[in-house]
Amino acid sequence: MTAPEPLAATSASGGSPPPAPQRTKPRESASTWPLVDRIGLYLCWAAGIALCLVMGGILAYMAVRGVQHLRPSLFFESPTPEQDQSKSGGFLDPLLGTMLITGVGTLIAFPIGVATAVWLNEYRRPWGLARAVESGVEVVAGTPSVVLAIFGLIIFQQSYFGFLSLTAEGNAVLGRSFFTAGAMMGLIALPLIVGSTRAGLQQIPDHVREASYSVGKTKAATIRRVLLPSCRPAIATGTVLGMGRIIGDTAIVVILLGASLQLQSVGEVPGLSTLKGSGSTLTSYVFNNSPAGEGQSPEKAYAAAFVLLLVVVALNYAVNRITSREAPQWIR
Repeated sequence: MTAPEPLAATSASGGSPPPAPQRTKPRESASTWPLVDRIGLYLCWAAGIALCLVMGGILAYMAVRGVQHLRPSLFFESPTPEQDQSKSGGFLDPLLGTMLITGVGTLIAFPIGVATAVWLNEYRRPWGLARAVESGVEVVAGTPSVVLAIFGLIIFQQSYFGFLSLTAEGNAVLGRSFFTAGAMMGLIALPLIVGSTRAGLQQIPDHVREASYSVGKTKAATIRRVLLPSCRPAIATGTVLGMGRIIGDTAIVVILLGASLQLQSVGEVPGLSTLKGSGSTLTSYVFNNSPAGEGQSPEKAYAAAFVLLLVVVALNYAVNRITSREAPQWIR
């Protein structure tokens, strides 16, 4: 007599047998699509390739022209105030001005942007005020920088802001300094930081917050110890994008910084005197020396533009590195 076959493990445990694995359908070829869909696909391919070719052409042209005229001495010599810039100095002062205005704008935009994003995403009360702040951020994001520059000039020319900028004879406030230009630069970087931080917070599921509350953490402690560390890559991405926005702007530099070739300090306090003075950045230096400007030195314009392009490429690389980091398990 043969022994009976053992019962299946699933039957002995009273459970149901596991479902059979589903076979995935073979990948559909685009040749089987309707004609309209294939035309749309080819147009998308053409647009992507054309964009890559345009960007590649810009990078190649600026690399060739920039390297051709770039010299190490340009990084260590200040421009001299002469009409013909082709025989006078380098772009040390505009390079330092770019760093200063980027630093001031980022220091202003970073805390305000992160705090605004946290309040909009985690509190959002009162509702009417939150909706008004959202609309304000959207308006700032779509406003041309020249409009913001004129608005900033009107505000910072008031007498009670005289300690932040240059003053003329008769205590007339000019409203031009790294402080005032940095404040407006922070304003144009603010929407990028707010949007990126909110996107990072929205990716964190509610059960993460509930788990923190269940162990006795307050809402403020949850935000500080759980949510903000979890969305750190998103915050960093928005900050770096905001820095790129600041570096590439010219209108605010011309109107609120004066676009002078050299850094002009005000006062005798080191550091503070420079921030209260005027200057320029690489973007205004490139414009001034381009064929459209008055510097009559397109060679130096190409060299400075190449340096500016390298900075932008480095910032984009930093964004890609930040966004490619390993994400938390709950958003995989």
